Amino acid sequence: MGEQGGSAVFSTCAFTLVPSRDLTETVIEELSQSIIRYGGQVHPQKRDGSLPLAQVTHIISNTIDFPQFTEATSMMIPVVKSKWISASLAKGKQAQIRPFTPDPRMIFSDVVLSCADIPDRDKDAIIGATMAMGGMDSENVTKLTTHICALSMNHKKVLTVQERKHKCKIVLPHWFDDCFKLGKRIDEGPYLLPDPEILRVRPEDHIEPPSSSHLEGATSARPDYLPTPTDSTAGDRPIPTVFNGKKVMLSADLSIRDRLRKILLDLFSSGGGELTDDAEECDWFICHYREGPQYIHASQNGKTVANLSWLYHLITTNEWTSPLRRLLHYPIPRGGIPGFQDKVITVSNYGGEARIYLENLITAAGATYTKTMKADNTHLITARDNSEKCDAARDWNIDMANHLWVEESYAKCEMQSISVSKYTHFPPRTNLGEVIGQTFLDESRLREIYYPGAPVKATAAAKRKRKIMDLADESTIADGPAEGVTIGRQANKDFDVMKDTEAEYTEKTTEVFGVPAPSKRRATEFATPARPRYVRAGKENDTPSTTSSVSRSAKDKALSRLSDIAPDVALYEKEKKRGLKDGHGPWGGKRAADLIEREHLNRRSVSSLTTAEENDAESKVEKRPAKKARPTLPDVEMRVILTGFKRWVDDKSKEDGDRKKLRDMGIMVVQDGQACDYLIAPQLVRTVKFLRNLSKGATVLSSNWIEECLDTKQVPDPAKYILKDKENEKRFGLKLETSIKRAQRNKGKLLWNTPIYCTSSIKNGTESYKAIAEANGAIFMVYAARSGTTIKPTQPDEDEGAPEPVYLLTTATPEEKRLWKKFEDMARKGNMEPRVVASDWLLDVVMHQEVSFDSKYLAKDFFS
Repeated sequence: MGEQGGSAVFSTCAFTLVPSRDLTETVIEELSQSIIRYGGQVHPQKRDGSLPLAQVTHIISNTIDFPQFTEATSMMIPVVKSKWISASLAKGKQAQIRPFTPDPRMIFSDVVLSCADIPDRDKDAIIGATMAMGGMDSENVTKLTTHICALSMNHKKVLTVQERKHKCKIVLPHWFDDCFKLGKRIDEGPYLLPDPEILRVRPEDHIEPPSSSHLEGATSARPDYLPTPTDSTAGDRPIPTVFNGKKVMLSADLSIRDRLRKILLDLFSSGGGELTDDAEECDWFICHYREGPQYIHASQNGKTVANLSWLYHLITTNEWTSPLRRLLHYPIPRGGIPGFQDKVITVSNYGGEARIYLENLITAAGATYTKTMKADNTHLITARDNSEKCDAARDWNIDMANHLWVEESYAKCEMQSISVSKYTHFPPRTNLGEVIGQTFLDESRLREIYYPGAPVKATAAAKRKRKIMDLADESTIADGPAEGVTIGRQANKDFDVMKDTEAEYTEKTTEVFGVPAPSKRRATEFATPARPRYVRAGKENDTPSTTSSVSRSAKDKALSRLSDIAPDVALYEKEKKRGLKDGHGPWGGKRAADLIEREHLNRRSVSSLTTAEENDAESKVEKRPAKKARPTLPDVEMRVILTGFKRWVDDKSKEDGDRKKLRDMGIMVVQDGQACDYLIAPQLVRTVKFLRNLSKGATVLSSNWIEECLDTKQVPDPAKYILKDKENEKRFGLKLETSIKRAQRNKGKLLWNTPIYCTSSIKNGTESYKAIAEANGAIFMVYAARSGTTIKPTQPDEDEGAPEPVYLLTTATPEEKRLWKKFEDMARKGNMEPRVVASDWLLDVVMHQEVSFDSKYLAKDFFS
């Protein structure tokens, strides 16, 4: 089997290898010899080119673009890059599979990270989030380390890299921040120390639009001509072997001329395929629109459904690829995506194929594309937030987003909210054209909307394919940055990130594939599963049964770092808000996020093995040094938001200590914008934080309650600490108790659909007023000198009574005063009553939680 000295690393493994551009036959032969030398088995592809999935435990492939990827996903067979073989041999044991997945949605799968001069808690956040997206953590710098996260070049890890001349990139933490905001991996160039471009060059300086390999052959859903194959020689078109054994049906909605049809027929025939007019017997169904009985029948029966652009791409490259991989390789929806029909969209900062692709994608989504920008445009799609169009969009209150908004709306078959942060994030020195075309279509949404249910007459093969697709859906991550990703299982629980019951495993295996599941084996017997390798259904990360002999410390480590992506990402999202002085980085500020992680780990430890079972497991696996038991945290009983709290001013260490004390008492201090039970304030104030959370109906307590908790380490009755501030109640003309009751009735809809404009140069900035207005359901817009007409002119309707009011918040600078008349004219043309008011009107209305108006708030009187 293997060489002497414990070299049988792959003794329990059976492999099959998938050839591609990056994995040639020569490399496959070399890898196969290494696998056999170290105890493994290699199963070649079948005569028809399919993979022997029933006989293998691992698939070696540098791409997920092979026809049986979905079936392998449903069977939970790990698909790993060829690098996994060499990494396993270097370690002398099988490596983890997550960092070696070929799925491009795991954006850090090639990253081996080591953190330098980063605070411990921030380091944990970056490492956890990176590992959740396929990366690896290295405490020490080695030749395998690819990235060092650092703030300067003075740390010993950085100096070591320079001395040893390792090929390792020294990056600012800003890079990780921007990658996770987008859910895409952008180029590290602008973030590289010692002279990072993001700190040296102005964000508005020119960036050349990059090219993207992800748009190859996919810029249009209806190509104009048949391209020349990439490997053709002068005048010769190579035989397209990708069609071997395939029956292809061309739908009538393609409107193909006889000459082109004959060319395609010759290509199919020469490559071993054939053309058919029977949707029942075809393997591939090619059409233009997602409609019609043939499209539905082919989709429900698990046929490969694609459009002409996909077919041309296969002819060009002679390699199979999934039509769901590129948005414009799948039939388009007739009429577009709901919600886009009345949208008028233009594009900025994209060039070349990226611009053509976006034009076609916008049109396919059902919107109107315009080359130039006018006031009647509804959206601007831009790769950066610096251009003349971007300036005009801000002035004209036109929604501005990057291409991810259009792509993900199209992929999910419904318009996504443009307020999602990743759609409006623009890294300062990156043109987002470099990550265009990386979004996959959501097959579950396609099935739900365009071909729901099961086929009327389904063959056994069709039923099996349908079951495979259902099980593949169960095996994938449902949401988050890694949405749609599947990581195969390994039987060694130290590395296994998919847990479920043996009963479900046996039931699903027998039901779908018609063969019995493998018998139970000890968890420590194999590092990867025994053959055959089939389906494990059920949810991720169920606690393993107490009969498992796996080491608790190894299990906790694997679970805390790898098994639950959502907490990792949530933690990083909170940590990244703690900005550097320059506004780019995720450092400084609030510390609540790490408490969430600790609480998550504590909940896991409650369901762990008993002490006796743990000791038994430790002795069976390997001896490990004793570790102190992780202290448990009480459940969160109260979530509070603080405003105007002076105890922690200029004392960060005291703040961190006090927050921990409160958490130990079941009180979590959360950030503004999150759900809370109590708002803590020293007195009645009109801060953004106070007004936003008052609008949610939060009970307002005196800050003396927090002081009492910290001083006595007891939690007194909150009802005895309700904020009472007679002086400010008289000053603002309200009763706080009444305002809270009104807010609880209003449920954040006090100003529901009320249009409120704000001058762009208003004192204290527009963002504060926007937060307050939108917390109460208002429609908030910025009004500037270049703003066009955003209220459409209408004729008054006698039956509707008095016109609705529209407000403009302003101060009395000369620049703002010039806008008052222009705003009033616009409102009256739209049959609305203009009210140019001081910002105090909004603050008082929200403080009272009652809509009212007095002429004293009119700007001409208020500032006179």
